[in-house]
Amino acid sequence: MTQLRTNEFIAPPECPVFEPSWEEFADPFAYINKIRPIAEKTGICKVRPPKGWQPPFACDVDSLHFTPRIQRLNELEAQTRVKLNFLDQIAKFWELQGCTLKIPHVERKILDLYQLNKLVNDEGGFDAVCRERRWSKIALKMGFAPGKAIGSHLRSHYERILYPYNLFQTGANLLKPTLTNDTKDTDYIPHDLPQRQSVQPLETCSIARRAKRMRAEEGCMKTVTEEDCENRPNLRRRMGSYVAKPEPQAVKVLPVQVKQEATEHEEPITSDKENMLTKKNDPTVDQYMCLVCGSGSEEDRLLLCDGCDDSYHTFCLIPPLHDVPKGDWRCPKCLAQECCKPQVAFGFEQAGRDYSLRTFGDMADSFKSDYFNMPVHMVPTELVEKEFWRLVSTIEEDVTVEYGADIASKEFGSGFPIRGGRFQVSPEDEDYLSSGWNLNNMPVMDSSVLTHITADICGMKLPWLYVGMCFSSFCWHIEDHWSYSINYLHWGEPKTWYGVPGYAAEKLEWVMRKLAPELFESQPDLLHQLVTIMNPNTLMNHGVPIYRTNQCSGEFVITFPRAYHSGFNQGFNFAEAVNFCTMDWMPMGRMCVDHYRQLNRYCVFSHDEMVCKMASKADTTMDVALASAVQRDMTVMLQEEDKLRDKVSKMGVQRSQQAEYDLLPDEERQCSKCRTTCYLSALTCPCSPGQLVCLHHAHDLCSCTSSELTLNYRFTMAELYPMMEAVTLRAESYTYWVSHVSDILEAKQDKKSGLEELRSLVVEAEVKRFPQSDLLRQLRTVTLDAEKCAVVAQQLLIGKRQTRYRSGGRKSQSQNLLTVEELRSFVRQLHNLPCSIRQAPLLKDLLTRVDDFQQSSEQLLSDEAPSPVALQGLLDLSLGLDVELPQLALLRERLEQARWLDGVKGASVRPHSLCLDTMRRLIDQGVGLAPHSSVERAMARLQELLTMSEHWEERALRLMEARPRHCVETLVEALQEVASIPAYLPNCLLLKDTVDQAKDWLQEAETLQLGGRIPVLDTLTDLVSRAKAIPVWLDPLARLDSLVFDVQAWKESAAKTFLMKNSAYSLLEVLCPRCEAGTGPQQSKYKRAKDAAQCSERNSARLDCLSDVERALSESKDSASAMATLAEVRQKEMESLLALRASNESKLLLAGDCGALRVCVCHKAPSGAMLQCELCRDAFHRSCVLGSNQDPLPNQAWVCPRCQLSEKPPLDRVLPLLASLQRIRVRLPEGDALRFLIERTVRWQHRVQQASAEGVAVTTSHQRWASSSPTWAPSPTQETNSMSFYTEHQCIPLQGLSPELEELMVEGFLLQVTLPETQQLYRSLIKLDPRHHHHTDSPFPQHSAEQDQHQQNSQGGSPPHNQNGVACPKKEAVNGKRTKRHMEEEGSKRKDKAKKPRKKKPKLNKERSQEAKGTSSLTATHSDLSLSDSDEDFTLCAAPWCREPEGKQVNWVQCDGSCQQWFHQVCVGVSAEQAEKEDYICISCTQPDHTRE
Repeated sequence: MTQLRTNEFIAPPECPVFEPSWEEFADPFAYINKIRPIAEKTGICKVRPPKGWQPPFACDVDSLHFTPRIQRLNELEAQTRVKLNFLDQIAKFWELQGCTLKIPHVERKILDLYQLNKLVNDEGGFDAVCRERRWSKIALKMGFAPGKAIGSHLRSHYERILYPYNLFQTGANLLKPTLTNDTKDTDYIPHDLPQRQSVQPLETCSIARRAKRMRAEEGCMKTVTEEDCENRPNLRRRMGSYVAKPEPQAVKVLPVQVKQEATEHEEPITSDKENMLTKKNDPTVDQYMCLVCGSGSEEDRLLLCDGCDDSYHTFCLIPPLHDVPKGDWRCPKCLAQECCKPQVAFGFEQAGRDYSLRTFGDMADSFKSDYFNMPVHMVPTELVEKEFWRLVSTIEEDVTVEYGADIASKEFGSGFPIRGGRFQVSPEDEDYLSSGWNLNNMPVMDSSVLTHITADICGMKLPWLYVGMCFSSFCWHIEDHWSYSINYLHWGEPKTWYGVPGYAAEKLEWVMRKLAPELFESQPDLLHQLVTIMNPNTLMNHGVPIYRTNQCSGEFVITFPRAYHSGFNQGFNFAEAVNFCTMDWMPMGRMCVDHYRQLNRYCVFSHDEMVCKMASKADTTMDVALASAVQRDMTVMLQEEDKLRDKVSKMGVQRSQQAEYDLLPDEERQCSKCRTTCYLSALTCPCSPGQLVCLHHAHDLCSCTSSELTLNYRFTMAELYPMMEAVTLRAESYTYWVSHVSDILEAKQDKKSGLEELRSLVVEAEVKRFPQSDLLRQLRTVTLDAEKCAVVAQQLLIGKRQTRYRSGGRKSQSQNLLTVEELRSFVRQLHNLPCSIRQAPLLKDLLTRVDDFQQSSEQLLSDEAPSPVALQGLLDLSLGLDVELPQLALLRERLEQARWLDGVKGASVRPHSLCLDTMRRLIDQGVGLAPHSSVERAMARLQELLTMSEHWEERALRLMEARPRHCVETLVEALQEVASIPAYLPNCLLLKDTVDQAKDWLQEAETLQLGGRIPVLDTLTDLVSRAKAIPVWLDPLARLDSLVFDVQAWKESAAKTFLMKNSAYSLLEVLCPRCEAGTGPQQSKYKRAKDAAQCSERNSARLDCLSDVERALSESKDSASAMATLAEVRQKEMESLLALRASNESKLLLAGDCGALRVCVCHKAPSGAMLQCELCRDAFHRSCVLGSNQDPLPNQAWVCPRCQLSEKPPLDRVLPLLASLQRIRVRLPEGDALRFLIERTVRWQHRVQQASAEGVAVTTSHQRWASSSPTWAPSPTQETNSMSFYTEHQCIPLQGLSPELEELMVEGFLLQVTLPETQQLYRSLIKLDPRHHHHTDSPFPQHSAEQDQHQQNSQGGSPPHNQNGVACPKKEAVNGKRTKRHMEEEGSKRKDKAKKPRKKKPKLNKERSQEAKGTSSLTATHSDLSLSDSDEDFTLCAAPWCREPEGKQVNWVQCDGSCQQWFHQVCVGVSAEQAEKEDYICISCTQPDHTRE
């Protein structure tokens, strides 16, 4: 059969689990009392002993044999059992009618006949439901889907199966019903619950009567064939109990009360034919008469009732039977009698065999592994739990298990070791013998009330053993006398518990009575029989609080007074349980006795007897807490006893006698009415010997008058009150102490006691050995808390707090203060303390200040931009509050934010100081700040400003570093955009300065360009250098730079023209007149620089050095002022040089001691051949000046290295320099000096022309020379003190020379230009020297002979003349060269050095000669000195093959050899370019033999 699956089981909440420490575990009763306030709210709790507490298992496994109880799971559940009982009744009804009950199916589900019957009855019965057509409604209530005509099917099934039974129950006469079944219906086999009970209660109760009746029916046997057994369907798919297969036999006899798993009990089946056959063979068959018609005819139609043997014709029955019914048949009389039998009590039957632990365990493990098809240790507890509650709620699956429950430990031994037991305890396990958690010790400990009961009550004072298997269960029950119980699981699989708190016990009883009233009608004390369970989900749905737990091995489960509990085992295990009672149980125990009295239930022991025995020991050894509890319970007992005895006295009971009830067994002193065990008093009557009643049921003993009754008492009231007084005296001190403590703990605020009074009460409890009650523990806790509060309060007030570490004990760097909530809680704790401490007002004031601080902080923190001063003020105020203030961190954050914002604001109002580094620093500081809207806004603005500033800084740098450079307009536009950025941007400022510089430079350049004045080189150079340093594109710069380049190129060209190789003189020194005559290149640069520095310090009007001259030229406004400056310098030059010449000349002429003279560059005395400078007139050793390019040449003036400043280029090379400088249009000192030099040269030429025209000066000079008598000139050799020197080169004598002529000659030598006039003047003056004609006097005789010979050979020709008439001293030059060669040959004996070729001589042309025609000329003078007066002689070419070219321009070239003669370029085949670039040497010089020829 299948049935609608019930809802899946939902596990109730877990009960509390406690894990005591070793210290707490030492006293079990103290610990239980400690956890009682929590645990009694759930009814049950679990206790895990400390790790290491593992008592040895002391039970003898081999000797333990027991017979378990058989449990069919679906018979345990109350609602399922009600259904099974109903179906059994229906099946029995139809069986008596000769039919077999089959359960129909509706919608492929087995039909719940019990629910259908109940719903129809609730709706008013079959007729009402049909009349009002409620079958569809009933179908919906039964869970069927609407719209499928289920109602009609339910009506048909009800009318066919249940309606006849209900009519029969009402007692109505009905026709003979017939039961027709469908082929799909399922056969129902009755469970026969009453006939399978093996519980044997006492005969004095209804159960005993039931057992007695069953014994009377033991003789009734029935025979069942094995074929019938095998063919009968077995609905149990899985059997938990061991079943031995029956021996094969034709017939086996089964006693009714013994259960065999393979068969079900049925009445003996005999067919009608057998009955008829028996009656025919029976000689007394004619005695059977039909009870309807009274006739015995037609015996073949006569039926015999299987119950009463009455006979009925089949046609006499109403309705008549057409066929003989199969199976047993009952007549209507027996049918009514059988169906109206009352139900008997339900109980467990015992198994047919006993087990040892080993065999039971094998059976249990095999059952579980087979059922779940997996190893036992792998089956989850949740799966077992859900399967258990599914099995107990179904009627179609019969699972049978066995449970070894209530095994007496006294007989088989406890699982805990006991003293004197058979189990030998090892020395390390001896502590378990006396442990309070040893269940053999717990009930009889001093703290247990049960220790005062002398009898050994099995299960209460002696532990019971429990051996369980999977699904074996213990049903809902409470402990006897509502006592505590404790269960310890020694080993095995877990045990699942369900518990209900004691306050909900009546609620559970009410729900179970409501859901299964049929069971309680036949068995009112059903819950006390431990045979009924109900699904916890069902109870929870009706408001019953239920809690669960899984008890594992080694764990305790404790149930509290009146706490209903049930459960089942997850598998094979071994547990032990016992009861115990504490002092707090005593009021509950008295209530339980009253409850038992109402249920007429037996008491296990007499509560009054226990109290009196405890009171008899009320001495100093009794615990005061126990004495107080006994005193309270005894007061209630005496009040009730006094009231009952007074009631009995008023009834008229006169007789009384003392009875030693404590010496009688309990069954002999039980009230015959309520089964209560009497102790203090009872009533007896002579008419009922052996019977008595308690005073509560004085009227229920017998019908005799009250005067016939006798009051039996154990103590008189006069004896009871002194007993209570003794207990009161013992408990009085404790009671007063309790009252005082209670008053203190419950005192109001204005009536609190001091801390010292609490301490005195604790000391009193310790001295008087008061029990460790909750009140004492509370007092100690309160006192300890008060002392701690006082200490902490004092430390808070004096600022010396004890360091407390939080976060799991992790130490911190600083002391952790109390939080505000802790302080508030602490102040509240001080306020709630039952005592007062003196520091409380001060702490309250501290809390007030803290609240004010927090309020001010919240107001300040609510501002968008709080003041840093206000924030700092609050932080300073917090220093006086020794409390951990949560606002401090926020205040510090806001203070940092405020200071940062002030810094940002201050930097913003001073843009000149807000640089990029400042912005980055502020941003870096802002990043570390806590987030805030104002900070984020300021950060955004600052970041935007920084980004913009960095962009413009980079852009400004790129603008300045750009190649090509940007123009000023572009930079100005960029600066206009930068002007709006309020920050200090160095690159942008540099760009601005650059733009300003560029503008200024452009303005200067424009001023210089438009000023009309020729710019000075220094100004121009400075302007260009400054422009190059400006990173801006400046249009005039290229032109100015080119101009400067041209000037520099010009200076280089001029330097190449004037300066000698490796010259120590600058171009300006060469071109300018000399400020200091006689200074030469030997003067160091350092000295000249020092002189320049000194000159710079002098007055600007003085021109004492070159730097003064250079500065004056640079500062001159125009060329005129520059010329004036140079003229002044020229005047000074002439004066100083003339003075130097006179000084040097006089030094040589007047020197008496030549050894004292210092001449030459070496500043030594003259000796040997000396050279005299024609300009400075100083003498020089030839060896000192040898190798300088100033070697003396014949007929040429010799100038010393000091006076030879430059190459002295010809004038035609100098004039283009001046022209190019004029084209450049830039003034520079060198240019001014060059212009002055040219002007000075032109003026000098003019003066020479004037002197040549006059001629008088020369004559006068000649006359002066003739009349003069020089001291050393006539004799070139001087001897002084064995020292002599002579001049190797002839110089112009100064004696007789006019000052004008001397000045003219000196100035000509000073000019840094090579002029023919200078050489002509020199030659003219040297020829006028009288010493020139006295060759005999010359120190060089060979030279004079050669000169005469040369003069004689050259008389036939004249030297060439230029077009201006200036003579070209041809023969003189040749003679000079010859003289020079002669001197070199003579001097070669002293020094061997080759002659260095001279540079290219300038080429003269006729055009330039014509241009200089108007200038001064020495023609007249030269004509007087020459051998020919013809002008044509001056135009003769030295070439023998002269072609005599004619034209406006005739080019000449001079031989660079030794002859130095002039030739027409066309005559010698030389071009103008060759004449300019290359040296020309004539054929006479290259081929000396050619000349001879």
